[in-house]
Amino acid sequence: MIRRAACALIAFAGLADATDPAFFGAKVYPVFEAAQCRACHASDGVASGTRLHFPERGASAQDIQSFGLSLSVLVDHVDPSKSLLRLKPTRRIPHTGGERIKPGSDEERILTEWIQYLAANGAGAARPTQTASAQPGEIVRRLTHSQYNNTLHDLLGDSTRPASHFPSEDYADGFKNQLRMQDMPPVLVEAYSAAAEKAALNAFRNGDTGHLIPCKAASARDTVCRDRFVRSFGLRAFRRPLSEAEFRRYTAAFTAQADASASFLEGARTVVEAMVQSPHFLFHVEAGPAGRWADYAIASRLSYLLWDTMPDQALLDAAAKGELRTPAQRQRWVQRMLDNPLAHPALDEFFNEWLRLEKVLNAAKDRRRYPEFTPELAAAMVEETRRLLRHLVWDDQNFTDFFTADYAYLNADLADLYRLPPPGGEFELIHLPAAAHRAGILGEGSFLAANAGPIETSPTARGIFVREQFLCQHVPPPPPNVNTNLPEASEDKPTTRRQRLSEHVDNPVCASCHRLMDPIGFGLENYDAIGRYRSKESIQIAGADAKAKTRKIDLPLDTSGEVAGIPDSAFTDSLHLGAILANSRVCRECIVRQMFRYAYGRMETAADQDTIQALFAGFRDSGFHFKQLLVELVTSPEFVRGLNPSSAAKRSP
Repeated sequence: MIRRAACALIAFAGLADATDPAFFGAKVYPVFEAAQCRACHASDGVASGTRLHFPERGASAQDIQSFGLSLSVLVDHVDPSKSLLRLKPTRRIPHTGGERIKPGSDEERILTEWIQYLAANGAGAARPTQTASAQPGEIVRRLTHSQYNNTLHDLLGDSTRPASHFPSEDYADGFKNQLRMQDMPPVLVEAYSAAAEKAALNAFRNGDTGHLIPCKAASARDTVCRDRFVRSFGLRAFRRPLSEAEFRRYTAAFTAQADASASFLEGARTVVEAMVQSPHFLFHVEAGPAGRWADYAIASRLSYLLWDTMPDQALLDAAAKGELRTPAQRQRWVQRMLDNPLAHPALDEFFNEWLRLEKVLNAAKDRRRYPEFTPELAAAMVEETRRLLRHLVWDDQNFTDFFTADYAYLNADLADLYRLPPPGGEFELIHLPAAAHRAGILGEGSFLAANAGPIETSPTARGIFVREQFLCQHVPPPPPNVNTNLPEASEDKPTTRRQRLSEHVDNPVCASCHRLMDPIGFGLENYDAIGRYRSKESIQIAGADAKAKTRKIDLPLDTSGEVAGIPDSAFTDSLHLGAILANSRVCRECIVRQMFRYAYGRMETAADQDTIQALFAGFRDSGFHFKQLLVELVTSPEFVRGLNPSSAAKRSP
């Protein structure tokens, strides 16, 4: 705990150059001591399982100060008055230890002042749009879990992917990287701290096997080698050079640990642990009006968009030389970066989120009705979609074929589901006959199974997905207190799903929205809840009592559908709907909008319309080649808006 808190001190201090007020000198720590909090909140106390552990008796002032800063994880950085650090000891909320600090007392005032300081300056205060150290107008983007895992691997050679076990990321505006959702709750701060400690231990477990130290240290006190290490590792970890204040802070931490342990590697490990939980590692800070580190911010934007990881040394060198400033310069770099294998999984991440491919992996289907729907089949559905996307992107095909492709990448299980002859190998390209009634993404299991229920299809879910993901048209949620249950089919009144959904259109409260969604899904009713083609809908009517057999009734399907708002958009299967979308400017422009949202971590606004139209024009003129869309995005003025790199400043790592 003390080691982690010591690194937290350095990481939190990275948010501001101002000296932290003394936790001990401000008499905050004596308040806790007088309240006898340590008796329970110790390694062997009754509260040992909580997040609050006090230093051992006789701890140094530095350890106590580190502990005081680590209390940030118990502070509500939006509303400090709601902090657990205040509510529990005053027993404003249930506390096993009872009231330890009297509400309204001088002791509570002292504690409140420390909470307010932590709220303004602690790690949890790093907000989506501005950190405590950020200049006015600065914007910061927290690494997504995918970017964190990839960066830790490329920085330290760590392959444990710790962020896979962090609190799950929330979708907003279709993606996980949206600025408005990138807060830092205490549980995530703790996860980062624990991951940093483990990563640093692993990095030096068997010596410097990852070659993080660029020199051979003569001793634990080798300051020349220490300084080279701190600067070189800091450049890579923060994706920019360290400031002099940061350099002094980290060399001091290195020296303190190296002297205490008589080990150069222990000093290096402390620096690694501290930097990897610093906000300057966890966020890529995009420079404000002053243009400080602007060239490096451009490098990070490029790298995290096109590689989903940190810049490599060549990209950092280009930033140092000011070689990323003009559209022509960035165009040369984007071509090089797209030729790198790292670009393939990075773009996969965009497609995974845009198409919500995890939905089919997590889909639950009735095993009695669909015994063939196994985890292996779900994984094959995702792979089919990924193979199609990779072909369209990396083989420079017209991306609108995503909706109309008359071929698919199938294995034996998918071929059986689609009632096609088995391919000769795994995920071979198979041309689809007209009798397959399939084309593009709308005929693939990944879309059809993900947007259906465990037993029945869901025309509404399929319609919502097409509206929101492929047309970029938001569908509002149902009004509160509206009954969304549909009438059950009965033996004397057997009805299809479509017939039961007609209540949505008959009910004026529901009709305005469901007319936009349900008719799209109705045109896909030929595909059941796992994407298998059918000509009739089979409904099962339970018997009157437990002993009576369930009766199956086959009903004819009405698969006429339409896309309201698009002229001449009547269709009856995925082939027809795919052609409608592929030829729709709304759909084509939506592809651009989705990429814009993912690249910038926000929804487009009215002020972005000129940018959207310019991106679309370049995409269209290329024959809808997706790689050209990425080039257009990176070379657009918006990509460097808010940055002001000085043409005279050419910083060197």
